Amino acid sequence: MILITTRAADEVRRIISEQELPSGTGLRVGVKGGGCSGFSYTLGFDDSVGETDQVNDIEGIKVICDPKSFLYLNGTQIDFEDNLMGRGFKFGNPNASKSCGCGESFSV
Repeated sequence: MILITTRAADEVRRIISEQELPSGTGLRVGVKGGGCSGFSYTLGFDDSVGETDQVNDIEGIKVICDPKSFLYLNGTQIDFEDNLMGRGFKFGNPNASKSCGCGESFSV
């Protein structure tokens, strides 16, 4: 399962509301090749779910992940930070053997 903190869920709800996205829109989480450590995280909004997608309702947010990305992201916690060091979503991935300094890419 991919987890999402209350802070991250609040930020996702704020963005969905602010951008007036359709009802039923969820947070699509994935990985793609690239980044300084091999894979990089992807986040987006999606109102459609594929039949093989992993879907969980966490903190009232539908979290959607394709099966290939889920292999790398199972157990990952998504948080949201807003401080002097920056503002954005942060990934705590127990499957990553190393991460880059910015935390936006990883390797296994």
